[in-house]
Amino acid sequence: MTNDDDNNKVKGLGDLINESKSTQKDKPSVSEKKVSAKLEKKMKDIRILELENATKTQASSSGLSYINLFGFPISGDTLNSITKKTAKEQKVVCFYNSNDGVKLASTDPSNPKLKKILDKLTEDTTTGKGEIYLISEHSYDVTYKLYEKFPPTREFVYGIKITGAELDELKKQMKNFGILNAMLNEEKNITTIFKMILAGAMQSNSSDIHIEAEEKKVVLRYRVDGVLHIVATLKKKLWERLDSRVKNIAGLKINVKTKPQDGRITVFLKEDDKMEIRVSTLPTAYGESIVMRLLKSSVTSLSFDDLGIRKKSFDDLKQEVDRPTGMIVTTGPTGSGKTTTLYAILNKLNNPETKIITLEDPIEYKLEGISQSQIDHSKGYSFADGLRSILRQDPDIIMVGELRDIETAEVAIQAALTGHKVVSTLHTNDASGAIPRFLSMGVKPFLLAPALNAIIGQRLVRKIHEKCKIEVEIDKENLDRIKELLAKLPENSGYDIDVDKLKFYRGQGCDECNHIGLKGRIGIYEIFPMTPEIEKEILSGKTSEYRIAEMAHENGMITMVQDGILKALDGITTIDEVFRVIE
Repeated sequence: MTNDDDNNKVKGLGDLINESKSTQKDKPSVSEKKVSAKLEKKMKDIRILELENATKTQASSSGLSYINLFGFPISGDTLNSITKKTAKEQKVVCFYNSNDGVKLASTDPSNPKLKKILDKLTEDTTTGKGEIYLISEHSYDVTYKLYEKFPPTREFVYGIKITGAELDELKKQMKNFGILNAMLNEEKNITTIFKMILAGAMQSNSSDIHIEAEEKKVVLRYRVDGVLHIVATLKKKLWERLDSRVKNIAGLKINVKTKPQDGRITVFLKEDDKMEIRVSTLPTAYGESIVMRLLKSSVTSLSFDDLGIRKKSFDDLKQEVDRPTGMIVTTGPTGSGKTTTLYAILNKLNNPETKIITLEDPIEYKLEGISQSQIDHSKGYSFADGLRSILRQDPDIIMVGELRDIETAEVAIQAALTGHKVVSTLHTNDASGAIPRFLSMGVKPFLLAPALNAIIGQRLVRKIHEKCKIEVEIDKENLDRIKELLAKLPENSGYDIDVDKLKFYRGQGCDECNHIGLKGRIGIYEIFPMTPEIEKEILSGKTSEYRIAEMAHENGMITMVQDGILKALDGITTIDEVFRVIE
């Protein structure tokens, strides 16, 4: 890779000087300038050639490899294997980066920091080979200027390069999980394997990626619409490299394998679009379990109208959301979409005239125009402490991630009674169970009754994939159960169903839905606003979940299972899916 014929580039210096003298006799100003410029360029070429020869000699005497990078073809991805900042600080550039090795060039190859840089880059190669070349100051300067021509691609915060175009190309190839499995087992570059895993998760709209080391293999699973699916089985020999790669880009300690660790990755996809990945590792018998939660920015843009709440339930909740004060509580188990519902409510209320502050553990999605505060138990910053601090920030609307204890509940209720709107979550099975739960925590009935505006119970069901939807027959046992539940719909619910003309659907499966027949999720809800009758029942202090449910039904509340059946009749979901999440 030497340039032995560089001497041929310098020609006729004496001729140029004679030409210059001849020109000076005639003194044509334009020609004089041209010749002078040529002379200056030739002198510069000589100085560069002398510098390159000196550098080449130095390399030879020191036993180093030498290269002149002037005119050497270097791609943007290769150059950006090393950040512009590192290239400047360490006087090093990358001019070759492929599966078979990495080659760096520096004005000082003896710099001990270069070995660490090279080791990190060669982790992604199949051979693990790397070499550092000596270059001149001129060669370095010319190459460093290429950073202006090739600005860095969008990248993970901890250094792995990835672009929206790369992911889009990979996603096009992954028509189903079978193809993904084959591609992963054929690929040898660990960085590309990781990108494939990420692209496959995005293609299938997964919420979580599970990578689990077993005795003889590595199992890759995606959680798609709330359900885990095995999508690939990898060779066990890949485990150490894959584990190190994930830890490296998530900012975790690679050599720590006996303790749980938590990290985070940010992926910049396109302009103004990014995705956060929360990474968790846990020691297991055969290695570690890695779980990556994909926090997509699209969740934060979900509108109130798109939640799937319909007719009377929608009107009731909208009316309570528009009230300036009071508390709205959403209930359900983990993974039932409670936080998404709260974000949709906040999006509806968010405007420049309104101060909104949230208290979350942890902050999963960033909301523009809203002040978000994260709980930190290690520093004594609890929900109750944070809530008291929030009240001194002059908020109009407060979101509390979860009402976990009596102290937090009482402060939230006091806030709702003193001119604030409060939205929060509570872990109960359904909406009617929230009031007995508050009372059992020790909340005083005379404070709870006037503070509550509405309670939401919810679950998430998978939607039928529209492109492969077909009509299906329901067995008699389920059909009888469906008719019984529909017969109990409140008269003022806004629904009038002919139980003798029921039609149901399912997805038969295709490549686009990975042959599951279901794609995407929607909420099924039960919502009841406070009424004078329910307030009196709360004030009695002796109410039960059954009694609250009965009173809410009399007021027109549709239960979650009834809402699910109505959505199944509309071809949105399946009966099996409704009964799966409610039973």
